[in-house]
Amino acid sequence: MREAHPIDGKMPSGFGLIEDPIDDKERTKVAGTCVKDLELPMPALVDHVDNKVQDAYGGWPDRLYLVGKDGMIAYVGARGPQGFDPAAWAAAIEAEVSRIAAEKPGSTGDKPPGKKGDNKQ
Repeated sequence: MREAHPIDGKMPSGFGLIEDPIDDKERTKVAGTCVKDLELPMPALVDHVDNKVQDAYGGWPDRLYLVGKDGMIAYVGARGPQGFDPAAWAAAIEAEVSRIAAEKPGSTGDKPPGKKGDNKQ
């Protein structure tokens, strides 16, 4: 996603002096600094400077998504800042964690393991 308030852009701010990256290498460096400085505990993915992901998912100005373990989108928040709802996002995370836990062998509701194509119970 593009830099929200680059010093060389339309909306300079006093929150830091970051020029809008002009290539993927610069954007990755800025994102790495952000992850480090904010001590983010989760992985961060970086959109290319062509902003295809931003355009496809409407992440500007902010939006919360949850990608499930299966790689599918498990939660899509409304556009922020008015639609920014961390509580709903947290609930979606809890639901995804519970769904994954329920799929583990030995959890309630699991079928006993069998051979592929074996429908016997």
